[in-house]
Amino acid sequence: MLDDVVVEPAFAGEPKNAVIILHGLGDCASGIIGLGEAFRPALPNTVFHAPNAPFPCDFSPFGFQWFGGQDWSPAVVLTGIQKAAPMLNEYIDHVLATHKLTADKLALVGFSQGTMMSLHVAPRREEKLACVVGYSGALVEPELLPKERKSAPPVLLVHGTHDDVVPFASMNYALAGLHSANINASGVPCEGVMHSINDKGVEQGALFLRKALGY
Repeated sequence: MLDDVVVEPAFAGEPKNAVIILHGLGDCASGIIGLGEAFRPALPNTVFHAPNAPFPCDFSPFGFQWFGGQDWSPAVVLTGIQKAAPMLNEYIDHVLATHKLTADKLALVGFSQGTMMSLHVAPRREEKLACVVGYSGALVEPELLPKERKSAPPVLLVHGTHDDVVPFASMNYALAGLHSANINASGVPCEGVMHSINDKGVEQGALFLRKALGY
């Protein structure tokens, strides 16, 4: 099972829903859980989980990765995602079981590699998750999705127009791929933002999560 960091709901009692936050290349659970803290006021009945990716980072002794960062060719990235996907699915099942929640009460939020993992895994699960919020990521090998999709959670993509790691154009490519698989998806460009999440991105993500989780 993946190691994780948890932020409990702002309101006392059992959580009514859960958000799993997936970090990017070279980061870790404790590095991304601050996003859960930022969402917490808008989602007071939500528990936030951030797992460490399953593999040590290629270039950072203290970070983790979902897949290698040396070769970004689509086929190699897809192979890496497919290797990590069962571990992420196991973790999602663990969070659902821990809190006795149904799939429609759990959302995935990703940053960079975490977004790539979320966009791959969520629509290939039999039971529809509440939604996916993806920051600064991409949809890998979108042509595979229409035939492999098993569910269609709504998706919000947020991307900086000046991203120098994952190009801003990736957002529109991902939206086109999601739409081709009959998945309701929308995008929010963040003007002037590089490979990061700004206040606008947090606000838009929180609003989308509130709606999807039934607040």
